[in-house]
Amino acid sequence: MLNNTVLKGSLHFINLPDILQILGGNNSTGTLRLTSPYAPDAGFIYFLNGNPINSTCGLLEGIESIYALFGWTEGKFEFHEGDVQMEHLVKQSRMEIVLDALRMLDDGVTKRVGPPSFDETDIEKRAGFGEKNCLPVIKGASIDYSDVGEEDFFYDGSVIGKRGGFGNWIWVIYEGIVTVRRETIHGHIDIARLGPGCFIGTFRALLFGSYVRSVTVLAEGDVRLATLMKERVGYEFSSLSPIFRSFLLSLNDRLRRITDRAVELYNQEDHYNGFPKDKKIFSEMGASQKDLFAITQGEVDIIGQTQKGDLPLLTLKKDDVFGNNPFVDFGHEPRSASVIASNDLEVVKFDTQKFQEEYDSLSNTLRNMIYHLCSCITMTTSLVYHFHTRK
Repeated sequence: MLNNTVLKGSLHFINLPDILQILGGNNSTGTLRLTSPYAPDAGFIYFLNGNPINSTCGLLEGIESIYALFGWTEGKFEFHEGDVQMEHLVKQSRMEIVLDALRMLDDGVTKRVGPPSFDETDIEKRAGFGEKNCLPVIKGASIDYSDVGEEDFFYDGSVIGKRGGFGNWIWVIYEGIVTVRRETIHGHIDIARLGPGCFIGTFRALLFGSYVRSVTVLAEGDVRLATLMKERVGYEFSSLSPIFRSFLLSLNDRLRRITDRAVELYNQEDHYNGFPKDKKIFSEMGASQKDLFAITQGEVDIIGQTQKGDLPLLTLKKDDVFGNNPFVDFGHEPRSASVIASNDLEVVKFDTQKFQEEYDSLSNTLRNMIYHLCSCITMTTSLVYHFHTRK
């Protein structure tokens, strides 16, 4: 277990090249651990007398892992001093690593991992609208096998779940890829492609009562799934504080609404004519606001921005949550969208410190579900921007 933490901080303030310089200048021996809300796995760099000797991040190892970690623009780091028993896979000097890694980052060889942006070039790249018109595959974090039960197998083209159908279970994808689809008056649109570690089903499936599926899910090739053990995960969900449960359910509904918005724009049914006169700016896009609110009365509109002007993303109402999500930025407010409030808006503000503490105490499965949900919101928001800008 890692201990003896001698250096920690945020990658937003100290980047990886500076960290390497600090550790190299002090001839440090130990383990640097990096985490990011935009990456499913932690990254580790192992130092001996100030020089990196090995690294791991997901399936990557050695110098390739270090290069990948240079793409992390936001996250946290901790350096734990102590003996390192690792194979010496990295042969390059510290300076060689930094120069090569920065060049690869500038050349686009290394993927940047951080908050989503929605400039039009990025929209095309992320949404996959190119020659092949193929969405990228969203991958989840490592599966916690203690929370899954029976396996199911679906052949290529099989319908795993159908919009409007009932089913209060949740699957985890073991192997293969599934396509998330919505039918429209102009044909179907593919909303997302999900790979290993992702979930089919949402937090609302953990509640009592009927659960109606809002999308159709198809097997893309042969797919192996495992059923989430609802009793165990459901018990943890029901044990959360009411305000945290409300937050998760609000995220759940946000995904459904942004999906509906994508369908609306795909069908060219956008009737937006500017800000309603009975609403006012609550916060502007790019604001440094750190607060998170729950709506007790009134409503807010989440408004993005494109070269064509304002882009309404969705409307949130009573019991919905908005503001700065402390865990992951999925391309909405405050950084990438403004908040427009009705005159009768009333809110309660969360205690973000307690909120963060409750998140940190979650099981890996619930944290992975949150990560998956936010990734899907990001992907679907990219579709909304794409359909808006193509008009």
